[in-house]
Amino acid sequence: MNALQSNHQDFMVLGFPCNQFGLQEPGANATEIFNGIQYVRPGNGFVPNFKLFKKIEVNGDNEEPLYTFLKKHCPSTRDGFASKDSLFYSPFKVNDVRWNFEKFLVSRNGKPVKRYDASTHPNVIEADIVKLLIQNNDHITQQTKQ
Repeated sequence: MNALQSNHQDFMVLGFPCNQFGLQEPGANATEIFNGIQYVRPGNGFVPNFKLFKKIEVNGDNEEPLYTFLKKHCPSTRDGFASKDSLFYSPFKVNDVRWNFEKFLVSRNGKPVKRYDASTHPNVIEADIVKLLIQNNDHITQQTKQ
């Protein structure tokens, strides 16, 4: 995600930590979460160059409205769920985020464009980002001509 953020000036990566999947994000505050990223997972001194928000819930009774909106417009990338012993929320819904690192591509005007599985490498997403940026630039050019 760092490379995507660095490669595209008109693109913004936003990270939302979540502890609902295997309790993989136990940090109690921003400092603990940041230290976990830098020294544990992925570790090796990794420093995100994108905006990290506070830890949220993306599924269940306490899910953030942003994720309710995103999931409403982009169907799940998987049919099945992880073992229920690894999922820390309820109720389960068909469009739930299935695991950490699921990604959503959103247009400049806030429209969800596409959803990517947690296993999708960020490099695969780059073509969609470029296409979206080109469409946006074409739209801006058309508006200035009018």
